[in-house]
Amino acid sequence: MPAIMTSSPSKSLRSHNRWLVLIAAFKFAQALLFVAIGVGARRLLHKDIGDELYALADHLRFDPESRFVNFILEKATLVHDAQLRRIGFVAFCYAGIGIAEGIGLYLERMWGEFLTLAITASFLPWEIFEVYSRLTWPRISLLTINILVFLYLLKLIIERGRHRGRSRA
Repeated sequence: MPAIMTSSPSKSLRSHNRWLVLIAAFKFAQALLFVAIGVGARRLLHKDIGDELYALADHLRFDPESRFVNFILEKATLVHDAQLRRIGFVAFCYAGIGIAEGIGLYLERMWGEFLTLAITASFLPWEIFEVYSRLTWPRISLLTINILVFLYLLKLIIERGRHRGRSRA
């Protein structure tokens, strides 16, 4: 005879910390962006980057004589296959780290929280320097988000440590 469930299915499922899920979603989106960068770098191997960018600018209906397009095309001539390989490799590595962070946070694993805390902390000095060197809203927004993520994860880890310390006593 089948067992009868007395509680509703929603009560039996563990609810997730909504802030960790939000941070995990951000990490997954960031990883997707880096995968796209890596794929883009790999697709540009053995091609004339200037021609590719000119075709893209034409397709997007940018003025081919604009300073912006000329600046980008000028810089594109400096990029070669070895650099594209490195860009692709680093982008894929960073995407892998982002996926690991997202999985660890979504599953609410302590290693995921520590990994995200460490990586976020490692980028904060660079972001502060970037805001200091040139004050823009996107830079301020990114710095603010990362500081809030850092503080939230730090608070979560400290509270968990206190709770564990009390339970041992």
